Order: sequence, then C-alpha cells, then structure tokens
Amino acid sequence: MAATLTETSLDARPSYGPAAPGGKGARRRSDVRMHVLLIIASVVTIFPFYAMIVISLQPGEAIKFPDALFPSDISFSSYEQAVGSQNIPRWIANSTIYSVVSVVLVLLFASMAGYAFAKKRFFGRELLFWVFVAMLMIPYHLTIIPQYIIVGQLGGLNTMWGMIVPTIANAQAMFLMRQFIQDVPDELIDAARIDGAGEFRVYWSIVLPQTKPILATLGTFVFLWHWNDFLWPLVAQQSPANYVLTVGINSLQQQEVPLATVMAAAVITFVPALLVFIVLQRYFVRGVMMSGLK
Repeated sequence: MAATLTETSLDARPSYGPAAPGGKGARRRSDVRMHVLLIIASVVTIFPFYAMIVISLQPGEAIKFPDALFPSDISFSSYEQAVGSQNIPRWIANSTIYSVVSVVLVLLFASMAGYAFAKKRFFGRELLFWVFVAMLMIPYHLTIIPQYIIVGQLGGLNTMWGMIVPTIANAQAMFLMRQFIQDVPDELIDAARIDGAGEFRVYWSIVLPQTKPILATLGTFVFLWHWNDFLWPLVAQQSPANYVLTVGINSLQQQEVPLATVMAAAVITFVPALLVFIVLQRYFVRGVMMSGLK
C-alpha cells in the first residue's frame, strides 16, 4: 500500500520536461542586441558634444564637413579669441550671478514656505498649498508675456534684478521642501520652543539642518536650470552687456564670428554645468527619483 502511494505521488508530480533548447543562447543574443542598441544610443548622444569640441579646436580657417570632424591640426586660438573678447567674460559673469543668486533665493524662500505649509497651522493653508501646486500644471511659456509686462511696468527690463526676481518663486521647489520637512520630528520643534526659541530660530537651527539632502538636490536642479536658461533672459535683456552666456552665444551666430569661436564659447558654457553635475551627481539622481515619486 505504501509503495502504491509513493508511486502515485511520484507519478502525480508535474513533469517540466527538459530545458528549452537554446534558452541561454537566446538570452545571450538578447543581451547582445540590447548592448548594441545602447552603444548606438550613446554614440548618437555623445556625437554633438564631440563635434562641438572638435570644431572648437580648428585653426582659424574655413571649416568643411565632414573633414572637420576628423582634424589633423589642433589649435586653441578659438578659445583665446573667446576668452579675450570683451563680451564673453561679461556674459560668464552674468550667468554666474544669475545662477548663484537664484539658487540662494530659491532655496531660502522655498524652505521657508515648505516649513510653513508642513508645520504651521493657519486658515486656508490647504487651499493656498494646492493653488501653488496647481501652478505646476501651467506651461512656463504661457507666463512669459504677463511676466514681461509686470517686470516692464516695475522698470526691471534690461536689469539683473528684473531677470532674477520672477524666477525665485519656484512652486516645485516649495512642494519638495514641504514634503521633506513633513518628516522632521515634531518633538524637535516642540523642544526648541520650550527652550525659548522663536520661529525663525526654530526654522534656521532645527528645520534647515535636517533638510541638507533636499537642499543639495534642489540646488543642483536650480543651478543647472538657470545656467542653461535661454527664453526668459532673451526676453528680459536687450543690451548685449547684460546677456547671459546662452543668449550671447545665440547672438554670435548673427554676427561674422568664426564657427570655431562660437563652438569654443559653447564649450566654455558647457564646462561649469558638467562640473556641477559631476560633483553633485548623487544629489541629482536622488532628485530625479524624488520627482518621480511625488
């Protein structure tokens, strides 16, 4: 009887049969195809940067394609002309001021607003918060015309402050700060208030140090966005002396400036953004993940 049950149970076990022929080979071929596609995508992505750098290293002569993509002679004269010009160093300074000041002000006001929405109780808090969130649904380009009119009426056109002020009210930064500050323990804030700390002291000494990761993430995003910003600086600035690098390089294309010099200026524009990304890469990736989770 026992033998019969054993044989029956053995016979009842499902038979999966031999492994499918070529299973590992099929997966290997799939991996090879995926790697080939990724290599092609990488080459297509890197090619514009390669062309920009190679053309910027051409001597001061007519550039012919595709020969210019495989140069035999390399010269740094284009960089000397770019750095030695009157406008490009001024444009670099303008871009630096525009980016750095905007980062400081955006982080300051976004953290203050995030603290208020996360830890304070006041009438209309939820309604006001969702009004801010609704601003994220409005395309940025739709606000350019009213923003231009308001700044113009305030006398801010063709000034640095007129270019910076409209960009510091960042609803996305406020939203991320609010979400992060909500996780700060209320016990820390209550303990500080019991010790006699005022609201600003609680914000500056208790809340702000707890938000260093999100501050670094937002700082990276805001700097890259302002450094590469083109549309608003183009609209807000009419004088070449007040151009940022992106607008200045665009104006060079309308002048009789050698293409190699234009590409050298583009490389100079690209390098600071690349260095910031390399140094703060882990914060940038974390910010992408947080943006996807919100």
